[in-house]
Amino acid sequence: MERLTKNASSEVAETLRFIGGVVGVWFVIVTFLFAPFHIPSESMQPSLEVGDRVLVSKWAYGYSRHSLPLGIGYRLPESWDARILARTPDRGDVVVFRNPEQERNLIKRVIGLPGDTILIRDGRLYINGEMVERREIETREYRSHEGQMFAVTLYEETLPNGVTHPIYEIGDGMQLDNAGPFQVPEGHLFMMGDNRDRSTDSRIPPLIGPGYVRLDEVVGRAETVMFTFNRCRREDGLHCPTGRVWRGL
Repeated sequence: MERLTKNASSEVAETLRFIGGVVGVWFVIVTFLFAPFHIPSESMQPSLEVGDRVLVSKWAYGYSRHSLPLGIGYRLPESWDARILARTPDRGDVVVFRNPEQERNLIKRVIGLPGDTILIRDGRLYINGEMVERREIETREYRSHEGQMFAVTLYEETLPNGVTHPIYEIGDGMQLDNAGPFQVPEGHLFMMGDNRDRSTDSRIPPLIGPGYVRLDEVVGRAETVMFTFNRCRREDGLHCPTGRVWRGL
């Protein structure tokens, strides 16, 4: 009986060590290497769709307390805001960052770097006084995951550093189509969603939106869509993105 008890205790201890090892490896991977991120909203359409699972590289811009998973960084002192191996994102990068007011992750595209002046007039984006080029591709209609119908124009936008990406515009006279100028402070970024009229981004001040994003709040760079399922109902005349696997951004 004593031998059976010892064997059982040994098996339990071995199991706990195995589970601890797995948790430890997972913690290291999602803190220092890569972590998955779920797209909950339409703010980054058409680049990212609701339901996409995105792989985020944690090492791309260095590490801060917000690199820790499960929101642990919010529980640590603000004095820990220093960033190790820091690197400023490039204009056009798709970045995951923490929103301190809402204590959740957001994902947007880097539009403004420290020192930039950003202006939106009649739907057109200006960076440091120069209008950003955009080319009309087509018009689309789609049904949102909430069931609303939207008619949008798909543009290809080219940022000053040559990065090209798609954007949606419902029109050039919407609520956020006249904003700024914004002078991006040192140590901060100006972020915008690709679905320009359906994005809560740096055009909106803190408490309502994220405002300027501090570099130490950056979690990582979105590298690829790992997978997504077709989440929309196919209807005649409506755009419905198909499922995707390992599609780069």
